[in-house]
Amino acid sequence: MPSAFDFEHSPFDCLTPEERERVRAQVDIAYFREGEAILEAGMAPTHLFIVIKGFVRQFSPGDSEPVASFGPHDTFDGRSLLAGQVSGRFVAAEEVLAYQLARQAVNELIACNATFGALLFSDLSNKLAAIAGRRGQHELQSLTLARVDAIPIRAPHFVDADCDVLSVVRLLQAERSTNVLVRDHAGSAPRLGIFTVTALQRAVLHGTPLDRLPVREVSSFGLITVDATDPVGDALTVMVRHKVHRVVVMGGNDNDNRQVLGVLEALDLFSFLSNHSYLINREIAEAQDLDALARASEHVTRLVALLHAGGTRVGEIATLVQALNAQLFQRAWELIAPPELVANSCLFVMGSEGRGEQLQKTDQDNGLLLRDGYAPPAELDALCAELTRTLIAFGYPECPGGIMASNPQWRGSQSEFAERACQWLLKADGEQLMALAIFLDAHAVCGDPALLAGVRARLFSLATDNDAMLARFAAAIDAFADDPHWWQRLLTLGEQGSQRFDIKKQGLFPIVHGVRSLALRAGIDASATAARLEALAAGGHIERELATDVLESLYFFMGLRLKAGLAEQQAGREVTGQVDPARMSSLERDLLKDTLEVVKRFRRMLRLSFRLDAL
Repeated sequence: MPSAFDFEHSPFDCLTPEERERVRAQVDIAYFREGEAILEAGMAPTHLFIVIKGFVRQFSPGDSEPVASFGPHDTFDGRSLLAGQVSGRFVAAEEVLAYQLARQAVNELIACNATFGALLFSDLSNKLAAIAGRRGQHELQSLTLARVDAIPIRAPHFVDADCDVLSVVRLLQAERSTNVLVRDHAGSAPRLGIFTVTALQRAVLHGTPLDRLPVREVSSFGLITVDATDPVGDALTVMVRHKVHRVVVMGGNDNDNRQVLGVLEALDLFSFLSNHSYLINREIAEAQDLDALARASEHVTRLVALLHAGGTRVGEIATLVQALNAQLFQRAWELIAPPELVANSCLFVMGSEGRGEQLQKTDQDNGLLLRDGYAPPAELDALCAELTRTLIAFGYPECPGGIMASNPQWRGSQSEFAERACQWLLKADGEQLMALAIFLDAHAVCGDPALLAGVRARLFSLATDNDAMLARFAAAIDAFADDPHWWQRLLTLGEQGSQRFDIKKQGLFPIVHGVRSLALRAGIDASATAARLEALAAGGHIERELATDVLESLYFFMGLRLKAGLAEQQAGREVTGQVDPARMSSLERDLLKDTLEVVKRFRRMLRLSFRLDAL
């Protein structure tokens, strides 16, 4: 019996120690020559196969082109075991060495481990749900291993030790802080202490009037510190060990040049572990300048990587990022524009940001609506240009197509912009349809959202009766389908080396634009793909099962793109989001094939629904 079975790959990585022993006791090894048929269509399957070496191709009956390929660590054909009959032909593309596990053993594992069964047999949505459940168990552990500087640390406030307590209390109130750091140079060596609101009780009981009591008399010296690079879990341990509610965070590699970076409160640490966005919300709300907002923007970026590493679902990360970014853009515009302009305008974002599907920072897409009859300040051009520069500083590159509020084509009064948007709809050429598609994802982030709602309402009133325009609009789902060989290259991945491909073009775009087209025709005024799909399914415009598979596929593609982008970012390379299937796990490759099949099925439905073959 083979003893080197690899349990690190799905679906066997979810087995208990006892279940793994059962596999070791019952698994055998099989060898197949190149060109040999392993399974034939119609036969009764007897084993589950796990490839050790070589590649296996799957063919549909009567089809000469492969529909799937299986390489090392891949498992096949579990679905035939469930059905009791093999649906296709499985052929060794080269010499194949594989484990084989008898059907009875597989059934015993399914009976005692529901997750194993879900990963082996379930449909796409249940399979992804099983994976998400397993990942969620690791989130808290991931957070405690994060560095202290992943938490937005409160900026330090310093006072001299001779300063009176009453003045210090006024400073605490002005800065909305609970502590100040006290510099004392009176002794033989300088020292640093801390005064907190709790110490105010000692000050009152001291007996000396507060305006004459030096703060050094009631401060605590011998600070408890942690390093900015220490794990969050270590900081928590330090607080518990010393029975303190805050620690001073130090930075710098040189012991002689260590500097105070700030103070970490227990409340902030626990908020980070339970609700990480709270701290960034507070940081954005309290920002008094654009530099402070830039730091908050960096924390959003770190939060995405942290949540992804912890196994948080992609849809939840995207929703959180949209909410945080909306507050970030709102605060930025409030710091740049005069209050009257903010009150009489609507700043909106588009693209993946507008849909709530942006995980990593991409080209900025935004615009500005002005209230009819309002005369903007003469420096409007300069203010919008400053907004663009600010977002670039936050990590959002300038849009190559100029889709930004700094471009006069993407700002104007409500009436002017509504007329412009209607022209996009009525002219319906390539450039106009692209602008229309981008604008349909618009989401208000600052000012009066009713201005944007008015423009969208007028647009939808014209769109629903124009079948020819809707068909031309929907036809863009095939904009990136000009390479007829990419699908076959994917199915034979690993057989000819690395095969990188653009997940946005082949997976994300056809889903996003297809759902956008259906929503436009149905008059559904939602900007998020998930909300559009829910409304479409509720209205009978799409089958509920297909809508579920499309949404799960979207989230899977977003997760793959994020994983690839984070790897590029960590390696110091330009973030492209392109995916290399050869670097995926066997489970990821299996899911990728499933989700791309969903895309093909969705495209077929759209072609029939919009009669695209008649164009």
